[in-house]
Amino acid sequence: MSVSGNLLQFKSQLPDHVTLIAVSKTHPSQAVLEAYSSGHRDFGENRVQELVPKHEELPKDIRWHLIGHLQTNKVKYVAPFVHMIHSVDSEKLLAEISKQALKCNRMIPVLLQIFIAQEETKFGFSSEELRSTADKYISGSFPGVEIHGFMGMATNTDNEQQVRREFRTLRAMYSEYSAQIPTMNTLSMGMSSDWKIAIEEGSTMIRIGTAIFGHR
Repeated sequence: MSVSGNLLQFKSQLPDHVTLIAVSKTHPSQAVLEAYSSGHRDFGENRVQELVPKHEELPKDIRWHLIGHLQTNKVKYVAPFVHMIHSVDSEKLLAEISKQALKCNRMIPVLLQIFIAQEETKFGFSSEELRSTADKYISGSFPGVEIHGFMGMATNTDNEQQVRREFRTLRAMYSEYSAQIPTMNTLSMGMSSDWKIAIEEGSTMIRIGTAIFGHR
């Protein structure tokens, strides 16, 4: 099936309240254009050096989501145009996004990445770090940044109950903090292997690549 056919078939399975981020990393601009032609506008990239040229050559109404680990020295390259940064995993990174947002005279929406998996390779805030950073945000410490919610990745395991527990942990944290941060409206969890469980556990945004674009 074509990229646009895959995309439309996948979207037909989703509840109305769930936003699909089509993960176009490592796929050429032509593949993005094919998905775009079917009406889709939200695309996710992992790497700044791949995102910037795609932004420059593709239609400007695409909403680009930076979903991969972001180094502070790369923020300035995406700050002028990025629709949302999903992978804010430290207070240092949040402070740099704030700095670059002010330089660009814009508000940058972000998701805080929360560490919920039993894997050391994953990034994200611990519960203690989150409390400290959220308190500073609420008191106005990061102008130019708007926290729209949380993102988390479950452990890469066939144990469905473990994945469910991790998603429920994130959902509970989201519920707690969204009562304190009025701009929060997004709970991003779920990828190709676990998106159905994620939606059952409250996800409002999923990130899907291979099922849409195929393997590279």
